[in-house]
Amino acid sequence: MDDIIVGKLFKEIRESKKLTQEDVASVLGVGRNAIVRIEQGTRKISADELIKLEKLFNIELHNFVDVGVSNHNVKGIILAGGTGTRLYPITEGTSKQLVPVYDKPMIYYPLSVLMQAGIKDILIITTSEDQSSFKRLLKDGKQFGINLSYIIQPSPDGLAQAFILGEKFIGDNPCAMILGDNIYYGNGLEKELQKSIENAEDGYATIFGYKVKDPERFGIMEIDEFNNVLSVEEKPQFPKSDYAITGLYFYPRGVSEIAKTIKPSARGELEITSLNDCYLKSGKLKSSVLGDGYTWFDTGTFSSLLDASNMIRTIEKNKDIVVCCPEAIAYNNGWISDEQLVNMGNLMKKNSYGQYLLELSQKKNEDEKVKVKKLSLF
Repeated sequence: MDDIIVGKLFKEIRESKKLTQEDVASVLGVGRNAIVRIEQGTRKISADELIKLEKLFNIELHNFVDVGVSNHNVKGIILAGGTGTRLYPITEGTSKQLVPVYDKPMIYYPLSVLMQAGIKDILIITTSEDQSSFKRLLKDGKQFGINLSYIIQPSPDGLAQAFILGEKFIGDNPCAMILGDNIYYGNGLEKELQKSIENAEDGYATIFGYKVKDPERFGIMEIDEFNNVLSVEEKPQFPKSDYAITGLYFYPRGVSEIAKTIKPSARGELEITSLNDCYLKSGKLKSSVLGDGYTWFDTGTFSSLLDASNMIRTIEKNKDIVVCCPEAIAYNNGWISDEQLVNMGNLMKKNSYGQYLLELSQKKNEDEKVKVKKLSLF
C-alpha cells in the first residue's frame, strides 16, 4: 500500500480513537515528529511499531496495510554445498552447515543474516547427498515466515556458480548471497545490511570487509581512506591490505548474466573475486567495512568452529539472549504470530533455546500491557 495512503489511514484511525499524536508517540517510544511524518507519508511504519499499533487501536492493521520489515524484491541465496574436507571426519557423515555451533545448526547463522536484511525469499544450494537433511530441518521456511527453495550443486565449481544455478530463482531482482559457514555478529549489522540493499536497488554491488592477521588466505579488498574499493584480489601472495572479503555479497539485478561471462580461474573455478572485479571496473562496487564492534567467523576449521561456539556461548550467557535466532527475528519482524512463537518454544521448552522463545513472547506481551495501561491514564 502507498505510504501516503497508509499515513491517511493511520491518522483517521488515531482521530477516531480520540488519541493525540503525542499519545501515540508515547506508546511507540518515538517523538511526535515521527508520527507527523507517518501521517504525511514520508516515514514507514516498522513491523514492531505495527504490532504495538494493533494493540493500541484494537484492530488488525496487517490485514489491509502492507508494512513490516521485508524486502520482497530482493532474493537471498545460502551456498551450503561443498564437501567440508577441512572438518573430516565430522563432515564425512553430514553437511558442514548442519554441524552445531553452540546451541543451533551452523546454517541458522547465515539464514539469520538474510532475515535481518528483511529478505524472505531464500534459495539454499546443497549437495545431492545432503539436501534431504536440510529440508528435514528447515522445511519450506513457513515456521520462520519465509519462503525457502532448494537446488542441488552438481559440483563445487566456485562461488560465482551460485548465481548461474540460481538464475531462474533470482529472475530480474537484486540478490544477496551468504556462505553457509559464515557467522556475523555486531550491533550495527542490520543498518549495514539495509545500506547494502539500497545499494543493490540503485545498481551497485556491496562486499563486506573484515581486518585479518593472515590476509593471504582470503580474497582481499584494497580500500582508500573513504572505504572506496581500489582493487580486489583472490588469495594474493603479497596482499595490498589486511581486509578480507567475507562471505556476504549484495548484487543488483542482472548478476546471473555477468556471472555467466566469467572465465574459470587457474584452479578451474568461477571465482567470486572475478565477479566483484567486473563491478569494480564498471564503477559499481561498494564496500562495507566491519570494524571493531563486529565479529566474523569462517567456521571451516576445528579451531574456528570451537572459537565461534565459545563466543556465542559467552554472548548469550552475558546478555541472556539467543544470538542469530530465526524464530526471534521472524517474530520481531512481524512475520510470525505470538501463537506460532509459543508453539515453537513449547517444542523446545526443555532447553534454553525454547525457554528463550517463550520468555520473548511473555516479555513482549507484558511490555504491551504496561504501555496500553499508561495510555489509559490520558
